[in-house]
Amino acid sequence: MQNKFLLPVALLSVVLIGSFGWKLHHDKERVYQLTLATGTTTGNYYPFGQAIAEIVVQQNPRIRIQVIETQGAEENMRRLQANEAQLAIVQNNTEAVPSARVIASLFKEVFHLIVSEKSGIQTVGDLKGKHIALMDKKSGSYSSFFLMSEHYGLQETDFIYTATNWTEATKLFSKGEVDAIFRVLPPGSDLVSDLLKNTQGKLVQIDQGSAMKIKLPYLEADIIPKGTYKAAPAVPDADLGTVGVHATLLAREDVDPEVVREITRILFEYRRNLVAADSLAAMINQPGENGSLAWPVHEGAQAYYDREKPDFVAANSDAIGLFLSLGTLLASWLWQLRSRFLQKQKNRADKFNLDILSLSQQIRLAKTVNEIDLFCRLS
Repeated sequence: MQNKFLLPVALLSVVLIGSFGWKLHHDKERVYQLTLATGTTTGNYYPFGQAIAEIVVQQNPRIRIQVIETQGAEENMRRLQANEAQLAIVQNNTEAVPSARVIASLFKEVFHLIVSEKSGIQTVGDLKGKHIALMDKKSGSYSSFFLMSEHYGLQETDFIYTATNWTEATKLFSKGEVDAIFRVLPPGSDLVSDLLKNTQGKLVQIDQGSAMKIKLPYLEADIIPKGTYKAAPAVPDADLGTVGVHATLLAREDVDPEVVREITRILFEYRRNLVAADSLAAMINQPGENGSLAWPVHEGAQAYYDREKPDFVAANSDAIGLFLSLGTLLASWLWQLRSRFLQKQKNRADKFNLDILSLSQQIRLAKTVNEIDLFCRLS
């Protein structure tokens, strides 16, 4: 009967051990395929995404990232939510989707408003009645422009705008068919440098970044430093006020935390390799360090950021030691109290037994019933 019971248990144990072993081997050998939504090939996000994909696969061949071209941040968010992409690069002022989680802040970008010398535009307010070239409607630059124009009291009907790509926008600007171009780019962008070099264009100050931050806390007052685009004569000729945002790497919430942790590790521990491929990688930092955190951090990325933090026991060692000491003292006191109680009980039992023995002896020695009765009363 016992053998009949043991055989199924043994077989079940073998099956379970085999299953766990297979799963462990499968997880160790599994290749993760992820899609990274970036931007247009003429922008900064696409080449930066390629640099990330190359470094990640070099350091961990089990994580392979396919970089796809998109029209920008808003499209990337849509793809992320629809699981058409598991990773995305967006500006941190992009409207969030529920599945978005942060891996890292990548690099700073600022608002660039470039106007024709002949347009007469000196301030943002002067855009009223002008023709402006914007980026694609699915881009972060497009939505950022309307955040800015709304702050300055401009309605959509106050100006004419054409939404297109950078190449077409610069052609329109060069031909004088638009008065201004707006785009969000890293300071010192070659795109802006080439445009200012080859056209009669100039940068216009956006001087109310701090005020915009009151309602839009993920924006920052920033500057384009004097001489960023040309040293002599300096372009701009003085520090130019503008608005800053941060290009941010996101992952879907349901991407394996271990995979995200490994990607985060590679971004920070092999940053030098990334900088060699794209100098903007020098600005990679932990989300929230610049006060621009717009979404929750992915648990895998957070696990990497918390790697040097002490665990609960280490962090609370003093308190735990105190409680253990007090607990030991209390346990010792209770043990002594119990020992005393048991000793008293034993003493009472011993006395009772001795009394019984004495009474028994006296009864055996008694010769009459009256003597026995007397012994019992005296006891």
